[in-house]
Amino acid sequence: MARQGDLFRSTSELCPDGFGMPELALSAQLLRSWQERLAQFQAPLFRGDPASQGQTSLFLPEANGPGALAARINPLSLQPQPLSFWRWTASAQKGAAVYFVLDRPPGLPQPLLLYVGETGRADQRWKGEHDCKRYLASYGEALAKVGMEGRPSIRFWLDVPRDLRPRRELEQALIRRWQPPFNKETRDRWTTPFTAANETP
Repeated sequence: MARQGDLFRSTSELCPDGFGMPELALSAQLLRSWQERLAQFQAPLFRGDPASQGQTSLFLPEANGPGALAARINPLSLQPQPLSFWRWTASAQKGAAVYFVLDRPPGLPQPLLLYVGETGRADQRWKGEHDCKRYLASYGEALAKVGMEGRPSIRFWLDVPRDLRPRRELEQALIRRWQPPFNKETRDRWTTPFTAANETP
């Protein structure tokens, strides 16, 4: 499986020889502005505003198609769990799922949906290496560096197709709808102000 490209530029990528390395102007104001732009886009979706359904076709969406199903899933109706859920001896998540990684920054009126993924094994997917885990680590480090707080959680929706293709179609419909910044499909839209100096390119 091809790895998703890095959202966070490493210092070695900015200056491969390590000399004359530019200092990125990371600030709380910059991070808050980034969060607010994302929150402004996602706010109508969290509220369930009819105008946020995003009808972009002359044809009505199939009533049970992935786009219509994506519009009915409310991530906030799902039980939040810590990102360390996979270390539990007995996992509540088993089998196929779509999962949502959110942050609940203090001072914002709503959470931020950072990542949408799908899996055939909800109890196993978060174990080991995962691009989103690296992005969350970089995001958390950036927040801590400027004295801000992150409150990440993960939520699972288990009522999904068991077959891979329709499950991926649902995942893509959710990504198109929510535009989460840690998914490779949307990283160009939400250019992140963070860097992860400890990552390799």
